[in-house]
Amino acid sequence: MNQTVVKEALGTGVVIEAVQSMTGAESIAPDHMGRGRLPASGYIPKAQKVDWAIQQEVEHLLFKQAALLDAKSWQGFIDLFSDDGVYWMPSNASQTDWSREASIFAEDKLLMEVRMGRVQHPNAWSQAALWETNHIVGNVCIESITDENIEVFSKFQMMELRRDKVRHFAGTYRHTLTKTSNGWKIKLQRVDLTNAQGAFDYVIQAWV
Repeated sequence: MNQTVVKEALGTGVVIEAVQSMTGAESIAPDHMGRGRLPASGYIPKAQKVDWAIQQEVEHLLFKQAALLDAKSWQGFIDLFSDDGVYWMPSNASQTDWSREASIFAEDKLLMEVRMGRVQHPNAWSQAALWETNHIVGNVCIESITDENIEVFSKFQMMELRRDKVRHFAGTYRHTLTKTSNGWKIKLQRVDLTNAQGAFDYVIQAWV
């Protein structure tokens, strides 16, 4: 993306000086998308038999992630991602590319930090009294494993309470885990909501 394209998109004479320092989807090279190119529509996981210790380690990471979200431990959640990690929630199950279609989320760690700062603000509307979530993660299948990467499929259910209103989200996670000096980290998390096209009273404020 160059300055001319940005100016035309904005429809103004504003000159953007920092076009090259993009974040989010713009900052990720195409080959980083990995399993992001696989649509969720009709997707069937290909579970492999693996050492039980590895299975437990992967499940522990996914369960820890859910617990951190429910505890609103946002920094702990972000720290589960690798330095080049991305959290991606497509807007529909057929989506294979976050750079060509609008996504619900397409965030690298910098954008995650920005979101964390917003939801922690004292005046954050979404964090009004009695805002809570409860995650359940299951059906954890390891689809492939090498010395450097693990591909994981799982199902989730999430209940959200805000004041006296309850919303329910469900769908699939597909994690690409990468080996680091600090253990397994999330390089890519694709979240496909079963009810992504549902009518909601207000937008999703935090990660699902």
